[in-house]
Amino acid sequence: MAGTKRNNGNFWPLAHKFLGSYLPNVRNLSQNTIDAYKQSLKDFIDYLEKQKGIKRKNIPIEAFNRNTVQEYMAYLNTQRKLAPKTCGLRLTAIKSFLKYCSDEDLLFEARFHEVYSINGMKSVKKPVKYLPENAMSTLLKMPKNGTDKERRNRMLLIFLYDTAVRVQELTNMELRDLHLNRTSPFITVRNGKGNKLRNIPLMAKTVNHLKHYIAEFHPGRTPDSNRPLFYSTRDNLPHKLTTDAIRIILSKYVDMARELCPDIPEKVGCHTIRKTRAMDLYRNGIPLPFIMELLGHESEATTKTFYAFATVDMLHDAIAKSNPEIANDKPQWKKQEILSRLYSFD
Repeated sequence: MAGTKRNNGNFWPLAHKFLGSYLPNVRNLSQNTIDAYKQSLKDFIDYLEKQKGIKRKNIPIEAFNRNTVQEYMAYLNTQRKLAPKTCGLRLTAIKSFLKYCSDEDLLFEARFHEVYSINGMKSVKKPVKYLPENAMSTLLKMPKNGTDKERRNRMLLIFLYDTAVRVQELTNMELRDLHLNRTSPFITVRNGKGNKLRNIPLMAKTVNHLKHYIAEFHPGRTPDSNRPLFYSTRDNLPHKLTTDAIRIILSKYVDMARELCPDIPEKVGCHTIRKTRAMDLYRNGIPLPFIMELLGHESEATTKTFYAFATVDMLHDAIAKSNPEIANDKPQWKKQEILSRLYSFD
C-alpha cells in the first residue's frame, strides 16, 4: 500500500502529542476530559485490532475511514449495548483527534472530512430522576452525631445537597474555597467540569453547620489552607475522600433512609442529589439561568433539556391546586403510564 510506511510512523506520535500536549496545553481541557478522550481512542484501537485484524503497531490512516467508524458505532450500539450518549462521546473523540491530525498532517485531511459528517445517535430523553422533598429530608437526617465520622458524613450530605456540586468537585474542595464570613457566603469551585471556575451561594443553615464542622475537623487552620474539606486520616495525615468513598457513604445512608421512606429508589447516586437540589430550586421558581450557573452548565439548552420533563409533575400540582374537588379523587393513571403515553406513539 503506497504511503503506508509513513502513515504507520505518524499515527502514534500524533496520538501521544494530541493527548499529552494539545488537549492539556492548547485546549486547556481538564484531566477528566483528557482521560475520556484517551479511553475513547483506546477503545477504537482495540476494535480495529480485535474486530478488523489491524495490528496496533501498524495503524494506517485508511483505518480512519467513514465506513469503519460507522461500523464501530454500530458495534458499540448493537453488540456492546452502550448508551447513545457514550457512543456519541466515542465519536466526538475520534472527530477531535482527526481534526488535530489534519492540522498537523495533510494526509489526514480527507479522513477528517468524511468522518466529521457522521451524525451521532439520537437518544430518548428520559424524565429527570430526583428525590421527593420528604425523601431528601429523611436522607439528611440519617447520619447521627454519635461519632466524628457520623458528624463528618452529615456535613458531607448537607454540603452535597446545598451546593449541588459534582462528586469530583466535592472531593477537590479545600478550606480556601470557603468564604463563610462574607455578607453573602459562598464557595468557589476551582476545578469544575472543563476546568471552569464558579461561585455557589450557601444557605445560612449550611454556613452554621460548616463553622461547627471546621472548628472540630480543622482546628487552628487558616481560611487560605489547601487542606481538603472532607478527608479521612491515614498515618496521622488528612487524605481527601475519593469519589468511590463518597459513593459508599451516600449508599449507606440511602439504604437506611429507604427503610423509613419507601419512595427512595434503589439507585441513588451523587448526581441524584445534584438533580434534586436543582429541581427543588426550579419548582420554587428560580429562573433556569441561575440554575445553569449553579450546576456549571455551559449552555442554557443543556439545563432546559435536563429539566423539561419536570413540567409533568409541576402541571399536575398546579391543576390539583386549582381543581381540589377533582384532585382529591383517586388518580386513574400511574406516573409511568402518563409518561409512556405522552412520549410515545402507542
